[in-house]
Amino acid sequence: MEKLINTVENIISGNKELPFSIYSSIKEQKLLNVPIVKPLLIVVLEGKKYLGKNNDIVCHAGDFIFLSDSPAIDMRNIPKEKSYFALLIEFSPQDFSGLNNSTFNGKYYSIGKTTLMLEKCLQQFVESTLWAPKELWSSRKREILELLCHIGHKDILSMLGSHKIGYKLHEIFCGNNFEDMTVNDICNHLAMSESTLRRRLKSEGTSIQEVKDRARLGQGLHLLQTSKYSIGLIAEMCGYQSQSRFSERFKARFGLTPSELKKTKMTG
Repeated sequence: MEKLINTVENIISGNKELPFSIYSSIKEQKLLNVPIVKPLLIVVLEGKKYLGKNNDIVCHAGDFIFLSDSPAIDMRNIPKEKSYFALLIEFSPQDFSGLNNSTFNGKYYSIGKTTLMLEKCLQQFVESTLWAPKELWSSRKREILELLCHIGHKDILSMLGSHKIGYKLHEIFCGNNFEDMTVNDICNHLAMSESTLRRRLKSEGTSIQEVKDRARLGQGLHLLQTSKYSIGLIAEMCGYQSQSRFSERFKARFGLTPSELKKTKMTG
C-alpha cells in the first residue's frame, strides 16, 4: 500500500483535474447524512472507516467498500498513527457500458479486501493520469469494475442506481455552478414537463430543492476535504451568498461546521 500512497500524494500535489479524490485527516471526522450521488469506490489506505448510524460497517486499512447512490449515509473517518487516508473513485453510467448490468436489487454496498491484483490495478489507474487524456478515464474505470467482478464482487453491477432524474438534476446544478435556475430552465434541460419532473422526483423520494441542497452541500464537503480553499470561497463556489449561511446549512446536514471539519485536517 505504501507505493500506492506515495504515488497518489505525488500526483495530487500537481493541482490538476483528476478522476479520483483523496480524503485524509489527522483527527477523527464524524459526518452525518453524507450524500452519495454516483456509485463510489472507497479504498481505505490508512486508518479506519465506519459507516451507518450504528457504525455497523467497518473498513480497516487494506479494505475497500463500493457504495451505490444514497441520499444520506453516516460516516466516521478515524486516523491510526499518522492519519486517515482513503482513495475515492466515482463511477458514471458510461463506465458500466458493456458490462452485464444486473437489475438494481436494493443492496447499497459491497465490501472486501484490497487484493494485490486490485492494488496493482489501482496503482496503474492512478499512474495513468500522468499521461492518459480525459477521454480515456472511463475505459480505465471500467477496468476497475471488471476486476472487482473478477475477484468476486459482481454485486457492484446492480449498484448503478435507480435515481436517474435526481442524478441528472444534480449534474445540471453542478454544471451551472449552482446559479439560480427557473423550473422552466430545468425542464428544458431535461426535455420534460414540470408535472412529469415533479412526479419522477417524487417517485425517487426527493424534490428539486432537496436535490439542489444536497448538490451544494455535497460539493462543499468535497472541497473542504480535497482543497485548501477558504471557507468563504467554498461557500461562494457552492452558490451561497454568505459564509455564515453556508456554515449554518452545513452543520444542519453534516453535524459539524466547516471550521470544525477543517481542524481535523490541520497540523499544530
